Amino acid sequence: MKHPLILTILLASLNPVWADEAKSAADKPVATVNGREIPAVYGEMARQTLLNQGTPNDANLPVRIREALVNQELLSRAAIDKGLDKNPRLIAAMDMLRREQLSKAYLEDYVKNHPVADDEIKAEYDKAKAAAGGNEYKARHILVKTEAEAKAIISQLNKKVAFDKLAKDKSIDKGSAKNGGDLGWNVPSSYVKEFGDALQSLKKGETTKSPVKTNFGWHVIKLDDVRPTQFPSLDETKGEIRRQLQQKNVREAILDLRAKAKIE
Repeated sequence: MKHPLILTILLASLNPVWADEAKSAADKPVATVNGREIPAVYGEMARQTLLNQGTPNDANLPVRIREALVNQELLSRAAIDKGLDKNPRLIAAMDMLRREQLSKAYLEDYVKNHPVADDEIKAEYDKAKAAAGGNEYKARHILVKTEAEAKAIISQLNKKVAFDKLAKDKSIDKGSAKNGGDLGWNVPSSYVKEFGDALQSLKKGETTKSPVKTNFGWHVIKLDDVRPTQFPSLDETKGEIRRQLQQKNVREAILDLRAKAKIE
């Protein structure tokens, strides 16, 4: 049987993220049940948990929190009275929750003490911008299984059969086929190398004179247009780059701990 609210509050009560908020919580207990006080900090943690879940912050919220915590106290004491706290699986589950929260606390502390500098963000931005290249291309393609099929399509194109019609009829790339083979605007590096190289060799309006083979099959490619790469500004991407670098730092922290550990 699952008790989502009880479990959520239990998890919240272990979460170190709210340590600073707990210090500012009112000292008055949420309630006293059979002579045992439910600390005010429990109420603040439960409140934050419910708000994070989208619960309305209305006049009923304090009542809901109080009732939930009173129920939690009664149920937990009843479990202890029955000796359920000695159940090995429950002990293991509680230990796993404790480890989870300690792991979060360590990683939060690691991120806090290893901030991502602005120059790191700028370097990552410049790297991504350089990889994108100077131009992006609006292309169409027709993908088939064999070279012979691709050559037959090129022959039909030379006879002035419309590219979009052939794409709809022949291409096995159903996602682009319904749009006449349109792949939209992309930088060459977003495609496999053979496709990207062939695309850059074309002039606006040209179609490949020979089929292009990739691991997907055989392509007939048409270049519709070229323009300078539309790359977002540093300010627009700074937050996302910071998060990515933080995640990279966290992965490295975990790998460092694993490297130092004896794991059998």
